[in-house]
Amino acid sequence: MKIAVVIPKYGLVGGAESFAFEVTEKLAAHKDLEFHVFANKWQKGKARVTFHKVPILVFPRFLRQISFAYFSNNQILANNFDLIHSHDRILQMDLLTMHGIPHKTWIREARQKSLSLFDRSMAWIEGRGIKGPHTPCIMPVSTLVKEELLKLYVIPESRIHVIHPGVSANRFYTFDKEICRNEIRQRHGLSSSDVVVLFVGMNFQIKRLELVIRGIADLVKRGGGNPQLKLLVVGKGQRESYMNLAAELGIANRIVFAGVSREVEKYYLASDIFAMPSVFDTFGIAVLEAMMAGLPVIISSRVGAKDIVDSDVQGFVLGKNPSTFDISEKIALLLDIQTRMKMGENARQAALNYTWDKTAEKVVNMYHLRAEENIQNGTCS
Repeated sequence: MKIAVVIPKYGLVGGAESFAFEVTEKLAAHKDLEFHVFANKWQKGKARVTFHKVPILVFPRFLRQISFAYFSNNQILANNFDLIHSHDRILQMDLLTMHGIPHKTWIREARQKSLSLFDRSMAWIEGRGIKGPHTPCIMPVSTLVKEELLKLYVIPESRIHVIHPGVSANRFYTFDKEICRNEIRQRHGLSSSDVVVLFVGMNFQIKRLELVIRGIADLVKRGGGNPQLKLLVVGKGQRESYMNLAAELGIANRIVFAGVSREVEKYYLASDIFAMPSVFDTFGIAVLEAMMAGLPVIISSRVGAKDIVDSDVQGFVLGKNPSTFDISEKIALLLDIQTRMKMGENARQAALNYTWDKTAEKVVNMYHLRAEENIQNGTCS
């Protein structure tokens, strides 16, 4: 089976990029599958994959997605492929892994902005690919994405199959937890007895860092935050405004900004609790990573990873708009070491069901189903 995989950036930083890379790398080991990646930029792995450069017109901005969709489809259709698996908005495909919610919804509801010409071009390409004559099978990364998709598009549910991202257990098992704990805590001035709440993200506002800070401050104010409760922030954002907020709330000495790290696994293993009550997250791979590291998680119901978290078992799934008290209350419960350890182990066991091997297995099953469907319908890409 000859398969075209489409994504602007393959194997580089990002959730969609990682998903496409991990799944393609694993499936390329199958002798009966031949993979061709159509991308503008890529990072080669070890698998047997052929790469094709897809140009992108960067100016004017509204042509970026249109040009990528046009050039990738033109290159693919000029060859004989059995399947087109896209991880991005293009004009024609057999399978679409939907990493985000519909673009219109994202701009209007999550970003709370009006649509620009660029946004309208993104929405047009998206709709054309989903509703076009060559209707794809759609694989949203979470139930949350599926629900938002069905609000905007009329799609038979039989055409939608949720396939969650995965995580590699080896990323964490190759590290010694105690060594990581000592190394990271010493690096950032944290003691071995500190109870560390970890926040990981590149968009502090969307992932609600402010709410986590206010929750910790509320807990401290009510006398529930023992002297050892600390917040460790990994990622990039406007740290100054958040440090000012922490100072106003009297907890500046409890917050450490570690910046971006290429060894984020060590930070998970060095922490005790993970919190990410996002405004919206289509999945939130950091949640799954935290669970694999054995951390209980605190997330909002607008995080797609809620699919894999049983509230009160592996952590807590709060409401759509959690309050400061909601955050402080759940952190307070996890200050008890027995509760924290039990939920953390539950989280790790749950995460083992969502490895990249299992994700790849589900994707290849979809390949065979769609290929059979194309044969029955007498169609091909």
